[in-house]
Amino acid sequence: MNTWSLALRNLLRNRRRSIATLLALAIGASAILIFAGYSANIRISMLTAYVRGGGHLQIQHRDFYLYGNGNPTAYGLLGYDKVLAAVRDDPALKPMLSVVTPTLQFGGIAGNYEAGVSRTVVGTGYVAADVGRMRRWNEYALSLEPPPFLLEGAPADSAIVGIGVARVLLLCQSLGIKDCPSPEQAAAATGASLPADIAALAQTDAAPAAPAAAGKARIELLAGHGRGTPNVASLNVLAAEGQGFKELDEVAIVLHLAQAQKLVYGRAAPRATALMVQLNQTEQLPAAAARLTALLNEAAPGQPLSVLDFEALNPFYVQTMQLFDMIFGFIFALIGGIVLFTVSNTMNAAVVERTVEIGTLRAVGQRRSGIRRLFVAEGLLLGVAGALLGVLTALLVAVVVNHLDLTWLPPGTSEPLPLNLRVWGETRTIVGTTLGLIVIAAVSAWWPAWRAANLNIVEALRHA
Repeated sequence: MNTWSLALRNLLRNRRRSIATLLALAIGASAILIFAGYSANIRISMLTAYVRGGGHLQIQHRDFYLYGNGNPTAYGLLGYDKVLAAVRDDPALKPMLSVVTPTLQFGGIAGNYEAGVSRTVVGTGYVAADVGRMRRWNEYALSLEPPPFLLEGAPADSAIVGIGVARVLLLCQSLGIKDCPSPEQAAAATGASLPADIAALAQTDAAPAAPAAAGKARIELLAGHGRGTPNVASLNVLAAEGQGFKELDEVAIVLHLAQAQKLVYGRAAPRATALMVQLNQTEQLPAAAARLTALLNEAAPGQPLSVLDFEALNPFYVQTMQLFDMIFGFIFALIGGIVLFTVSNTMNAAVVERTVEIGTLRAVGQRRSGIRRLFVAEGLLLGVAGALLGVLTALLVAVVVNHLDLTWLPPGTSEPLPLNLRVWGETRTIVGTTLGLIVIAAVSAWWPAWRAANLNIVEALRHA
C-alpha cells in the first residue's frame, strides 16, 4: 500500500506532465476502440445483408459452387420438395429456423426485341413470400428497414432486373431510371416486333405474358430447356435494382420460382439449385450445419449434397473482415508504440528529477527492488487511468455518432445500412485493449525503473 500511495503522490507532483501522458493513453485507447466499433458495425451490417439475401446456410449439389456457373441446371436437386419438408419438420432444426426456401439459378438470354437488343443474363427464381420474410431478418436490430421485395404479390410473369441489364436492354426510360444515358446507336433501332420463331417458342411450355402495363417494360427471356431444347418466357419488368457489383448488376434477373422452373424444365419434374436456410440467430449456425449434414444422409441418401455457410458462399465477406483485422492490428501496434515511448519518456524525466530522492531512499536502506516497484507502479497507474478514460471516451463518442443516424453502402449490396459504432457490447475488445495498454505502460516504465534502481548512491546524492 505504501508503494501505491507513493506512486500516486509522485504522479501528482508534476500534474502537467502526468495529465499529458494520461491524455495520450486515453486518446490511444479511444481511437482503438472507436475503430473496433466501426469494424464491428461493418461485420454486422455485411452479415445482415448477406443473410437477408441468401440465408445462413445453403443446401446444394456438392459441385454446384465450383462448376454451377457454367451449367446451373445440371446440378439441380432432384426431389428437393422432400428435402425441404424434412428440414422444416425436423424437431432439432425447427426451433432454429426462420425461413427455408428453394431457389433456381440458370443462364439465359434476355431480349428487348422492340429495341433490337439482347444480352446474356443469369436468372434466379425465388419464392417471393419467403424472400420477403428473409429481408425482414434483423437479429442485430439495425435501425433501417429493408426495401420491400417487389415480386411479393406480383403476377406470375413479373421480373426484376439489374440496373445494368435495364441499361443494356434500353429500358431506362420505361422504368424511370435516373442517370441512364441512351447510346447513340439506340436511335437506329428498328422497333421490330418479336420474331415469329421466338414467339412460337414462347407459346410452347410457358403461358404468354399479359401486355406490359403503362410505365413498365416487357422482355423475352430465353433459356436452355431441361431436355436440351430452348424455351422462351415473356416477362413484364417491374423495376430495376442495383446488385452491388457492376458485374452482377449487368447480368442479374429475378423472377418467380414457378416461372423459372417452367422456363427451364417445362413439363418435366421441376428442380431447385439450392435450398436457402435462414436461422433465427447466427450463433446457431454450427449446430444447424451439423444437423443438416446428418439429416441429408437420411432424406436424400442417393444425392451428393453439401451444406455451405454464408462465409463459404461469400468469400468477399471473409476477405473484408480479414482486411479489417489486419488494419486493427496495425493501428493497435502503432498506438502501442506511441504509448510505449510516451510513458517511457515521462518515467525517464521523473528519474532525472528525483535522482537525489532515489539516492536518499537507497541510503536509508531501500532496496533496488523497491525502487523498481515504485516506478513500475507509477507506470501501471498511468496505464489504468488512461485506458479507463479512453474506454469512457470511446463509449461517449459512440453514443453521439449513433444518434446522428448516418448510413453507408456496404460493398456488394444495394441498400444503405446504418453507420454505428458498436463499442458497447464488444467486451472482448474492450478488455483486451485495456489490458494491452496497461501492460504496455508497465513495460514502458520498466527500463527507467531499472536505471533508477541501479544508480550509484553517492553520485545520486551529489546530483544537482
